[in-house]
Formats: sequence, C-alpha cells, structure tokens
Amino acid sequence: MRNTALLLIVLLGVAHFMTECRCQDGEYEELEDEEDESDDEVEEDDDDDDDTEVKEENGVLVLTDGNFDTFAEGKDTVLIEFYAPWCGHCKQFAPEYEKIAQTLRENDPPIPVAKVDATQAKDLGSRFEVSGYPTIKILKRGEPVDYDGDRTEKAIVARVREISHPDWKPPPEVTLVLTKDNFDETVNNADIILVEFYAPWCGHCKSLAPEYEKAAQELSRRSPPIPLAKVDATVESDIASRFDVTGYPTLKIFRKGKVFEYNGPREKYGIVNYMGEQAGPPSKQVQAAKQVQELLKDGDDAVIIGVFSSEQDAVYETYIEACHSLREDFTFRHTFSSEVAKLLKVSPGQVVIAQPEKFRSKYEPALRTLPVTDSTSVSDVQEFFKKHVIPLVGHRKPSNDAKRYTKRPLVVVYYGVDFSFDYRKATQFWRSKVLEVAQDFPEYTFAIADEEDYADELKSLGLSESGEEVNVGILADGSKRFAMEPDDFDSDVLREFVIAFKKGKLKPIIKSQPLPKNNKGPVKVVVGNTFDEIVMDTQKDVLIEFYAPWCGHCKKLEPDFLALGKKYKSEKNLVIAKMDATANDIPNDKYKVEGFPTIYFAPSDSKHKPVKFEGGDRTVDGFSKFLEEHATKLSHTRDEL
Repeated sequence: MRNTALLLIVLLGVAHFMTECRCQDGEYEELEDEEDESDDEVEEDDDDDDDTEVKEENGVLVLTDGNFDTFAEGKDTVLIEFYAPWCGHCKQFAPEYEKIAQTLRENDPPIPVAKVDATQAKDLGSRFEVSGYPTIKILKRGEPVDYDGDRTEKAIVARVREISHPDWKPPPEVTLVLTKDNFDETVNNADIILVEFYAPWCGHCKSLAPEYEKAAQELSRRSPPIPLAKVDATVESDIASRFDVTGYPTLKIFRKGKVFEYNGPREKYGIVNYMGEQAGPPSKQVQAAKQVQELLKDGDDAVIIGVFSSEQDAVYETYIEACHSLREDFTFRHTFSSEVAKLLKVSPGQVVIAQPEKFRSKYEPALRTLPVTDSTSVSDVQEFFKKHVIPLVGHRKPSNDAKRYTKRPLVVVYYGVDFSFDYRKATQFWRSKVLEVAQDFPEYTFAIADEEDYADELKSLGLSESGEEVNVGILADGSKRFAMEPDDFDSDVLREFVIAFKKGKLKPIIKSQPLPKNNKGPVKVVVGNTFDEIVMDTQKDVLIEFYAPWCGHCKKLEPDFLALGKKYKSEKNLVIAKMDATANDIPNDKYKVEGFPTIYFAPSDSKHKPVKFEGGDRTVDGFSKFLEEHATKLSHTRDEL
C-alpha cells in the first residue's frame, strides 16, 4: 500500500510539472488541449476548418477559393502572388518570394505574404483578372493594387511598405473621363489623343481597363505627353452615335478633332508603342536628291513624295492629313528642296509616286504625279495613293499581301522569285512575260509570287506537284480560285487563260470534304462540292449552320439543331443543313462567315439574298419561330407545328 501511495504522489508531481511547462508556450498548450479532445470532436473540427484553414509553405501563406475571404477580412495590407505550378517564371521566382515573405514577416507591423495557385483557385483568378503568371498584387484594405515593377526582394518590399503606410491612397486615374460637357473641347484642342468608348458591363472593357490606365500613366510622362481618355458610351450615347460606335470597347484617335481609326494592340506596351508612333509626323522630310535615289534603287515598295515650297504651303497640310489615316499602309516622304523637285521633274504643289527601279517597265510611266490645289480634297489624294501604289506587275509577298493585294480578281504567277543579284535576270525574264499580258487587262491586278512563300495556296489550287517551273492561279471574288492547267509557260498561254476567265469558261477550284456516304439524317451535311446542289436548290428552303469542329458554341448548339432537324424532317421542301466552314469553301460570297456558328436561311425564291439568323434564341423554339416567319415552302401551319 505504501509503495502504491508513493507511486501515485510521483505521478501527480510529473503531471503538475508538465502543466507548468505547457503554460510557458501558448501554442503548445493549445495543441495539447486539442489532443485531449475525443477523436470524434477532432474529426468534426477538421471538417469545419478544412475550407478556411490557411497553411504555410516555406514562410508563404497558401490561399484558396475557400479560405481567401476569411483570411483577408480586416487586414490592412497583404502581398499575393498568383502562380501556376508548371510556370517556369514562377519556379524561378519562388526562392526570391520566400525571402520577401521572411523580410515582411519581420516588418513592424508584420505584413502577410501569400500565394494562390490560380490553376486550382479559378474563382480567385477570375475575380482578380489574372491572365499570366506570375501575377503579383498588393491587397490594400481589400482592394487590389497591381504590381508591375522588378521582381526583386528590394523592389517588391519597398513597394509593399509604401502601400502599407496608413496615409497611402491610390493615385488618381490618369485616364481622362470625357462627357458631353468636355468632349469637344478636349479632342479639338489635342494634337493627338486616344479615346476609348466603353460600356461598364462589358467584359472586354473590364479586361482592357487596367492596361489602358497603365498606358495612360506611361504616356503622361512623355514630352510632350500623349493623353488617353474614355467615354461611357451607355451614358454619352449621342457622342458614341456621332462616331459610329457599335461595339465595345471601341478605340479612336483624334487629331485636333479629326477622327482616325485605332488599329493597335490592347495591352500596355502595345498601346504605348503604337501611340508613340502615331504621335510622330506621318511623313518624313527628305532634303537631298541622293536620299530619294537610294530609296528607289533598292526599295521593295513605291516611294510617295510630296513636293512643297514650305510648311506654310496650304496644300502641304492637305497632304499631311491624307497621310495620317494611311500611315500604316504606305511610306510617306515630303520635301521643300528644289534639288529633289528637279530630280523628280515636278514643281512645288505636286505629289509623286515613284516605283523602285526593279519594278519599272516600258508599259507604265516611271513617275505618276498629282497636282494638289486648294480644291483637291484629302480623299482625292488618298485615292491617288491607292490607285497607283502597286506597279503593273508587282511582287506579292506575305509581308505586303494584306495591304497591296486584296483587290480581286488577282492573277498570280508563281515561280522562284528572287531579286538578288544572281537570280534577278531569271526573275525578270518571267516577269516580262507577265507584263506583256497585264498591259491588256487593266481591270485585273497582276503579281508574281515566290512559290515557297505560297506553298499552301499552290496546294489549294492543285498545283503543288504540277512539275512546271511556272504556275498560274486567279483569285476571284467570293473566295473563288481558278488554276491554269500545267503547261509550258509563256505570254500566249497566260493570255488564253485570262481570256477564258474573263468569258466565264473556267471552272473554279473548290475546297471540299469527301461526300458523306450516308446523308439521310435529319440534318443534311453540306460540303464544298454540294453547296450549289443543296443550298442553292430553288425548289427548297434551306436553313444552314456554318460551324467549326473546335467551336464550343457550335458543340453546345448541336443537340438543339439535331432536334430541329427531326421536328421538320417530314417537310419535303425544307432542308436543315450544316457545313464545316473550316474544311470547305463556301462558293457564294453572299454567305459571309466571320464567326462560329453562323446560320443563314436560303429561301427557295431568293437564294442570292439569304437571311442571317441574328438575335434570336438558339433553341428549337427560337429556330422554329424564325422558320415560320421566313419559310416559303412549309406545308404545316404554325398551330400544327
């Protein structure tokens, strides 16, 4: 009994000693208290805390969709990195970020540093408009502040400490806000200003907003500054209407009140660079004849030069204004030099278009001139540029295709085009054959093109394996293409081919999938070669969907479109059809497809005036209502349907 009593006393003493130790460390005490709870209670707590528990990895807090709001509530400043586990930049940045976390933990007061796996926490990624990795944001009283400085401990810690100061406030927006009260005064007095027309509910506008403001800040520091402004088009509808704003966001450049299209990028550095270029003069001054001679000797494009007596010349202003809206398409020069005027054989007040030496021929003048007078309009000057900028037979390349060779019909002669010294003679030999024919067909555009540059185009024409040294194709309106039968090339052969095209005797090349083996389903499959047979059948109404296999909207539409086909399957004079517009040509330019899905109704009595399905519900009921309104051949009444 005595031994038992002694043992009990010792155990009680040890227990008291452990209690004393636990009291010296609150965390340890809490941990021990949790372990004293029953297993059921612990499991219950784990379930309750799973979503809101904030874990830590190497000193960095791990935030998720589930714990973010609870964690952020009430905190003054938080540094957050949005990352992706597979991102190389994120992996490289991780050690630096852990050093930042350690430094800010020792701050007074400590500033929490956290990270979010944006590939898992997709709600947070969307909420904070994360579009790249790593994205760093500083949360100030719940409001995100973008960080786009250096990714170094020194730079990031300094910025976080600056924002954590109790008196810190976000700087006011640099982007000007325009309304009916200040719009005209602002744009009329600005040498150049970029204006965004937006709608508050527009997702694209929301994505653009931070980039636009960053660009505005950067451009405001230029000398002279380039202002950026915005107009809420849903409030200032009259202003939006004045400038034909039909979608959001729409960006336009104004120069002293005159409007020009904005065709640049929509992110910070792209906007900054584009507007920097736009702020400069659209035409560069040349002062010596030698400069012009160098441009003409080795150039690939026409040289456009305005010759004037001085900057005060009234027609000089007309020329510069004409250049502004076309500055991305042409290279402009101007001069006040009598030496240059003498070289070009013109007097002041004239605009000259001179082709580079390699494109000159006996069939066209070396220089084309336009006298500019007080009665000459800006559009007159621009039309002169567009009409004469390409030579009778120019060199079509991927770099100039979209700016120079969009007019149809376009006759293209493909071979090994190379204007370098060793190959220039052969290149000009074949080009001379084309020139002989081109002079007789001024209504068509002629060009030579290197066969390697246009290998895919040759393949689409069926000429990639012709075996001929020179091949010819005609690109016509409505995406129609015509190929010359392989033959020994000369000017007579080319002339016969062009004449046959002009008389309508050529059969177009149509890209087409194979005909389906079974095409008796409720939705008929149309391919390039059956478009005329099915869609243009004057005995039947046709509702056709143009789709892309990868298009999510098209996949979503598929069950409804199939149900629609089943609903009208008994209608002998109505066809519900679909066509993969990525694998087949649409041999009729009245059916324009600029997005997917695009749906047209082709009435039996007006095949060349299709009705585009727009604005209605893409459901069986929505399509049925549309058909009942436009169909010419339905045998059932609306009530029966």
